[in-house]
Amino acid sequence: MKTIRLLLLPLLTLIFFVSCDINSSDDEDIEVPPTYEFERNGKSTVAFSGQTTRIKMADELFAAMLDFDNTTEELLLQMYRNQDESGNEVDPYSDEELNASTKNIKSKVAASRDYFTSNASLSVEIKNDFETWMIGQVNEVFPNQNQLASPGVPGQIADGSGERYINGQGLEYDQMVAKSLNGALMADQMLNNYLSPAVLDEGSNREENDNGETAEGSNYTTMEHKWDEAYGYIFGTSANPANPVATIGSDDIFLNKYTGSVNQDDDFNTIAEDIFNAFKLGRAAIVAGDYEVRDEQAAIIQESISKVIGVRAVYYLQAAKRQIEDDQLGSAFHSLSEGYGFIYSLQFTRIPGTEQPYLTNSEAEAILTDLLDDGENGLWDLETSTLDDLSEQIADKFDFTLEEAASN
Repeated sequence: MKTIRLLLLPLLTLIFFVSCDINSSDDEDIEVPPTYEFERNGKSTVAFSGQTTRIKMADELFAAMLDFDNTTEELLLQMYRNQDESGNEVDPYSDEELNASTKNIKSKVAASRDYFTSNASLSVEIKNDFETWMIGQVNEVFPNQNQLASPGVPGQIADGSGERYINGQGLEYDQMVAKSLNGALMADQMLNNYLSPAVLDEGSNREENDNGETAEGSNYTTMEHKWDEAYGYIFGTSANPANPVATIGSDDIFLNKYTGSVNQDDDFNTIAEDIFNAFKLGRAAIVAGDYEVRDEQAAIIQESISKVIGVRAVYYLQAAKRQIEDDQLGSAFHSLSEGYGFIYSLQFTRIPGTEQPYLTNSEAEAILTDLLDDGENGLWDLETSTLDDLSEQIADKFDFTLEEAASN
């Protein structure tokens, strides 16, 4: 047996080096620019204005959910839909450019090609969850703004930075909306739509890309644009979108922010660069017509973005555990509200090489049910042992530990 192992070792080593040489050779044939800048005939081919617009819309929606003086149920729903309930145009935003846009948030929530084309009923259910949370904020939390919250009673609760405003179960609806959009909008559109071969290679996209045929009225091929739209959901509001890693974490309050947070942890301190480099190489591969390298880079992005969501879900559960033990209930409820959104977002992650999330809708919902049903009053009766159990369930789906996630 020992002899067989010794004979196999040189063979495996040879296979390894041949594999590395092949991959290296493929990459070397692709001209990768130092920044995310690509041109055709001296003009940029990069465009993702729709993604920038939706991120800004989501930012205004989040802010409005804590504007007790001016926000109504009608306004929040209009900001979500960018139209009224009859489908008429409205102007719900303070930014006139957003009001002038035909884009909206709702139509892109749980709307990816790979996950929801054949599951329209789940898409509708998820879209409605966001409306339910917005309505709950206005009708449950707003009337109790000045009342101290208690089990079963919405109101305010103090934490280290001031007051938080929670429902009867201890959850902040505004945090649930914002953090769940990381998955239901940003990650789902990025990982399961625009980076999907079903979208990138749809129709004659490959042939047109090979021939340099641009989309009507544009300077980019359809495939180039789809890839750029995925890029826009993390870097669309960056101070320097062509070279965004230096400011990651400060450019928006969604995936950009939390990728930056995870990147600050020594255990994950290359993840922002990994994502950016994969986007850059994948885009260059499209220009070169190398679709194998393109798909390899898409897999890196899918794994990395999914890991950001998984790490933050565990991080908030573990933060809440420490805060409960220190009798900081308001801070714990805030962490758990953020954690709720990231757990909800897990159903939109993507295992590379598959069309499956790291946790399915039913698995994510089961964790959320356990989080709230630990006692009769939701988070008020939560045991810290439950937080460890739920954290382990999530971490087991990924390749990180509780200790690694808790420190970021």
